[in-house]
Amino acid sequence: MSSKKKNAPLPASSAGLLRFFEDETRGIKIKPEYVLAGAGAMIGVSIAIRLLFPV
Repeated sequence: MSSKKKNAPLPASSAGLLRFFEDETRGIKIKPEYVLAGAGAMIGVSIAIRLLFPV
């Protein structure tokens, strides 16, 4: 039974993802951490503006 688990093929989706991440593309390369930090900063600024200048 354990030999079947060892020889089981990988899911097709993981092979496609690996191939996608190996491709080099032109353009700006930004770390995901910077994108999340920027989004969080924009949310924080918008909340601060709503609290400081209520309409």
